[in-house]
Amino acid sequence: MSKETQLTFSIKGMSCASCVGRVEKALRGVSGVQEARVNLAAETAQIKADESLTSSDLAAALDSAGYPAQTTTHRFAIENMSCASCVGRVERVLQALPGVVSADVNLAQEQATVVTLGTTVSASDLVKASTAAGYPAKSLDEPDGQSETGDRKAAESAHLQRMTWIAAALTLPVFILEMGGHMVPAFHHFVMATIGTTVSWGIQFVLTTLVLIWPGRQFYIKGLPALFKAAPDMNSLVALGSGAAWGFSSVALFAPTLLPEGTQVVYFEAAAVIVTLILLGRTLEARAKGRTGEAIRKLIGLRAKTARVERNGSIVELPVDEINVGDRLQVRPGEKIAVDGVVVTGASYVDESMITGEPVPVEKTNGSEIVGGTINGTGALTFEATKVGGDTMLAQIIRMVEDAQGAKLPIQDMVNRITLWFVPAVIGVAVVTFVAWLALGPTPTLGHALVAAVAVLIIACPCAMGLATPTSIMVGTGRAAELGVLFRQGDALQTLQGVKIVALDKTGTLTEGRPELTDLSIINNFEETEVLRLIASVEANSEHPIAAAVVRRAKQDGLELHPLDDFQSITGYGVQASIQGRVVLVGADRLMTRENIELGDAKAIGERLGRDGKTPLYAAIDGRLAAVIAVSDPIKSGTPAAIKALHELGLKVAMITGDNQGTADAIANRLGIDTVVAEVLPDGKVDALNRLKTSDGVIAFVGDGINDAPALAHGDVGIAIGTGTDIAIEAADVVLMSGDLNGVVNAINISQRTMGNIRQNLFWAFGYNALLIPVAAGVFFPLFGILLSPALAAGAMALSSVFVLMNALRLRWISPSQGEKNRPSTAQQAAQPVAAQ
Repeated sequence: MSKETQLTFSIKGMSCASCVGRVEKALRGVSGVQEARVNLAAETAQIKADESLTSSDLAAALDSAGYPAQTTTHRFAIENMSCASCVGRVERVLQALPGVVSADVNLAQEQATVVTLGTTVSASDLVKASTAAGYPAKSLDEPDGQSETGDRKAAESAHLQRMTWIAAALTLPVFILEMGGHMVPAFHHFVMATIGTTVSWGIQFVLTTLVLIWPGRQFYIKGLPALFKAAPDMNSLVALGSGAAWGFSSVALFAPTLLPEGTQVVYFEAAAVIVTLILLGRTLEARAKGRTGEAIRKLIGLRAKTARVERNGSIVELPVDEINVGDRLQVRPGEKIAVDGVVVTGASYVDESMITGEPVPVEKTNGSEIVGGTINGTGALTFEATKVGGDTMLAQIIRMVEDAQGAKLPIQDMVNRITLWFVPAVIGVAVVTFVAWLALGPTPTLGHALVAAVAVLIIACPCAMGLATPTSIMVGTGRAAELGVLFRQGDALQTLQGVKIVALDKTGTLTEGRPELTDLSIINNFEETEVLRLIASVEANSEHPIAAAVVRRAKQDGLELHPLDDFQSITGYGVQASIQGRVVLVGADRLMTRENIELGDAKAIGERLGRDGKTPLYAAIDGRLAAVIAVSDPIKSGTPAAIKALHELGLKVAMITGDNQGTADAIANRLGIDTVVAEVLPDGKVDALNRLKTSDGVIAFVGDGINDAPALAHGDVGIAIGTGTDIAIEAADVVLMSGDLNGVVNAINISQRTMGNIRQNLFWAFGYNALLIPVAAGVFFPLFGILLSPALAAGAMALSSVFVLMNALRLRWISPSQGEKNRPSTAQQAAQPVAAQ
């Protein structure tokens, strides 16, 4: 096991925030666990641990706490085993993997059965470990972890729905018999005259008992053991409340003499309605929670299932899990690309919108990189696999989203500390309420005391508290992923909403990241096409980025370059070449001065281009000035709209760059950037961030290059442009999948909206309990004669959780920034004149 291990797995049996606290406490008590985070909405736990951790200890601790981990069983055929020592060796290798609970190897069958924590260990990881030890393995019945989890949740939802219908069918006659008489006196007289009180109560007893022992038994088999362990949860409250109502009513029916005179009444309908309404609430919760993970399911749905692979001179269709790095794969028109790779032969356009958000298909030819999960266009491609399994970009995106959805924000720590004591406190309030009514209440005191105490138990809703934060995080980060924003660190979601200033790198962030020929001004009546052809022919022999920009422009215009007769590089000045008898000079103004070539009006053109942040060069042919050209790194088309949107959010914008001050000032003036820090080295960017942080507050830094990694790590929030380097992405808290700066606006907007949604949920959850627990206890009875029915309390409790979930689901409809919506497509950008860029 490595020095530090991260595991994420599903937990069964959690129903409220109290459960979260107990699960986290159990996990932290396991030797080796350094950090544990539990997400109620996703029903998952995420831990960080050192090398002393054993997964079997984790599973045992969770079982003991009453919240078993969801496990997955894998079966493999193992080769090369010949004796018991082989068995022991294979078992040790498999058990050494983080996340493996147990590994049992059968020599006679030559099979291994491995139990893992959820999907923390894939079948391919187990196969690799065994094979590397000298015992090749092949999966016999590898389950799809995500599919299995989805199927399990769907089955649980269907079971809840079925139990709700059964409970409702059994409860309805009870409710009509008891409450119908209170609402319609004539109906009460009819019941008394036909079947009488005893039979009516007997029918209610039978039906309510069926409700409690059939659809309602889950509350008792989970809640009562938790209560006996002095760790009560929401199930304990429901079990206590419904059980007390049923028990009191049963005594009133079968042993009325045990109760004080005037208290022989039944509350069967309360017990039955409590169970039915809470089941209904959990059914609605299950449906809503299913929708919170929609983004992950969409991402998983992008995965290809099979691929056409070249093996031993023939083409075979294989499952994606069997593809290896170096394999050659064929992709037909319209097919989904299976894994990441590099095109070897063929040409096509590939729809990468599901990964980058860019709507226009991207041309792929020999040497182009392609991404698994994207869709091939009308051409055929052959490519070599470079990343497979968990290393592909899509797998990494899914992992980032899962990590973000399972993150615990700082605000959640406060919630967890409160909810850990919430259920015991509610039970205490219920006991005090019961005693107070017995001592001070009106006749029948016992009946009033029971109603008030049961209402207190049922009205409390730690479920809403526990769901308030994680559901918003799941939906918010899921929507962010759909908009091309990946939160690598959960804390960033909370920190980003408090950002006061956004600092931007220039090259590759504000600009395209490579120079382009932006201006070509012809002097002395030369012909433009021929001048560009001659200049590009000269520059084709140089490796300088400016030269490459000139050559690119000539090729875009379809010009054929001339071979050179002679080429000379003049250090610090430029270049000189002979082409078909003509002498061509290309370089700075000092080269023209050195060669006694008069600049005239061209000097003013060059100065103007310099003030615009461009690099002016001069070209002379046969001793006469022929053109002024300008090269610059074009500003990305979406950058102006993004800067404007950031200002509209009330944020300051700064630019930190290693470029010269003049170029930086020119770009800042054009874009309306508030602060410019130029001519700084990577360490200088960190110092600049410190100064800006001191003067302006919380700061986010946006960059894309290796030299940006220190600043990305140092900012309060680091945002990496996804088209940048892997080092920059690894150092960042947030990753933008496309190079468009409007992703920064989307990230901040999602952060603000998600945190606002969390605050709304918490206000509702805490406010609901703060207001209604006293009402349930009967504080308004002396003034207004109001005593809350346990049945109404159950309905309110169920609706509280549903409200929180539905409020969180509103985040699914966050719109992308207007700048991104109105941004011209790649094709439209390509059609613009170079000078206009």
